[in-house]
Amino acid sequence: MKRACGIFYPRIFCFLACCFLASSLALPAGPPLTKSHSEGKFSDAEIEATIRAKLAKSKIGKDGFQVHVKDRVATWTGSTAVMQHKGAATRMAKAAGAIHVLNNIKVSGEGGIPVKGNLAGQPRHVQVKAGKTEDSDDDP
Repeated sequence: MKRACGIFYPRIFCFLACCFLASSLALPAGPPLTKSHSEGKFSDAEIEATIRAKLAKSKIGKDGFQVHVKDRVATWTGSTAVMQHKGAATRMAKAAGAIHVLNNIKVSGEGGIPVKGNLAGQPRHVQVKAGKTEDSDDDP
């Protein structure tokens, strides 16, 4: 008696081979890379344009940050209530090709998670349980 899976496996192999071939022949998405892209060196205008495009698509774009690029150094200014947006701006500039990032974004404590303890200038309260010490008088 012939098993049905004997025909099934060659068909799967053929299907996977066709998928691999089709994906390897796919055309690259987007415009061709410029000479500066292939060398890894971007002009200030290219870096700034890339950052602005990423900023427009990002959640942090609503914060109204300003960015300026000079000598491949990106400088951020603005303010936000979300601390993570400051870090996201730095990562965004690095990913766009900046060699250094000056992040002058101010984080206000008005929004986000409420701050507790000494981060807000209040003293910390520590509870310490008393335990046995070596010098205790309980020993005979």
